Amino acid sequence: MSREVLPLPYPPAGNLSQAGQNPGQPFPGALIESTDPQSPAQKAGFRRGQRIMSVDGQPLRDIIDWQWLTSGDSIKLLFCDKAGRQRMRSLERDPGEGWGFNFSETLFDGIKTCNNTCSFCFMRQLPLGLRPSLYLRDDDFRLSFLQGTFISCSNIDVQDESRIIEQRISPLRVSLHAISPQIREELLGRNAAKGLEVMGRLLDEDIEMHVQIVLVPGINDGEELRATLNWAYAQPNIIDVGIVPLGYTLHQQAFTRSYNEPDDALRIIEELLPFQERALGERNTPWVFAADEFYRNAYGSRLLMHLPKTEFYGDFELFEDGIGMIRSFVDSWLESSEAVSWLAAKLEKAAARVHLVIGCAQQEFLEPIIDASPLKGLLIPFPVRNSFFGGNVDVTGLLTASDILAALEEAAAGGTKPSLALLPMVIFNADGLTLDDMSLEDIQSATDIALDVVSCNPSDYLAEIAVLVAKRFSPRP
Repeated sequence: MSREVLPLPYPPAGNLSQAGQNPGQPFPGALIESTDPQSPAQKAGFRRGQRIMSVDGQPLRDIIDWQWLTSGDSIKLLFCDKAGRQRMRSLERDPGEGWGFNFSETLFDGIKTCNNTCSFCFMRQLPLGLRPSLYLRDDDFRLSFLQGTFISCSNIDVQDESRIIEQRISPLRVSLHAISPQIREELLGRNAAKGLEVMGRLLDEDIEMHVQIVLVPGINDGEELRATLNWAYAQPNIIDVGIVPLGYTLHQQAFTRSYNEPDDALRIIEELLPFQERALGERNTPWVFAADEFYRNAYGSRLLMHLPKTEFYGDFELFEDGIGMIRSFVDSWLESSEAVSWLAAKLEKAAARVHLVIGCAQQEFLEPIIDASPLKGLLIPFPVRNSFFGGNVDVTGLLTASDILAALEEAAAGGTKPSLALLPMVIFNADGLTLDDMSLEDIQSATDIALDVVSCNPSDYLAEIAVLVAKRFSPRP
């Protein structure tokens, strides 16, 4: 696989947003995956493979349109059968009853791709040769609402803006990054001004937002960060703000540092304190949150003593942004004390030493947690350095099969060969493939070390490990 170093900006990966569309149809319709038994959809004769083109004469662009247009108890659907013939059918339902349609996609007209040139964009820092979908840079407000992805608002046109307001597509997740025009342009490119203008108009129309700031050393931290937070705090419809450190790979030449040094990370945590204290007093929430990396990098082996309490994170709204993940994990572990003791007994009886594959980011807090439990020496954290992406990439979810295999081989050569290595489910996509396109079967065929897959949350994987041990190991007499 080619892994050459690329300068920024990285060339676009092509128009992937049109994949699966019929070029002759701007609104290709909603492809039916299945219908629920005894539902209005099934009773009306709808089948897998048909496409619903419109509801009461209104075209369908996505699942949001579907939900908006079908809120009543009678609808008239224009649809295409498998032969491409267009037909009309009316449906009725009882109050509170669902229509019974399950669609193959959330968006029916393709994904809106990003038109920014963000200097820190992770997709533009990937090595060549990966599967095309990994290079897709979406900037679609619908996915922001439905799936929690962050958008810049620079890709929202007048029609989109009107639709967001009319259909109350809220809250959205929006990347702000900076407030000063020059710095915004340096970070996002020439469309930066439009993004902020659209964001302001939507906020004025009571569209709520979760906001993200990717912090780049020397660019949007310090005075610019304070100015950006002051502007955001003055917007009552900004629910909260997440501060995320720059992530960079070895496949670019623009960045060599982030906030990995303790003093740099601690400085950001301390700069947020006045904003958090004010927000707690006025809004009963810290409002602005630092990503877990800042705490891990600032405190290292003392992390668990300085980790914010559970209540600090409220409803964990920014969880997918890496904010509160460590706290959630620690809480789950502490709540699973009985399962920990039970698994320890199972492993001891089977004389099994199980290695749990993790990214280096987990090492700081997982090792002391396990060492303080009955699982010490039985469930062994197996941190894998990310050489595939390099840079400061160290999270478990971005591990590749090639790095895991290299680490397992090194462990075996050093005399610490695992009897069973557990791979976290998060390294595989929905098709069961790692980022370097290997399945569990592919990885297993490349090593004689027994492998299996487990969940990422202790409340789940402690029980899963016990089942796997019972299947693979005979208890000692």
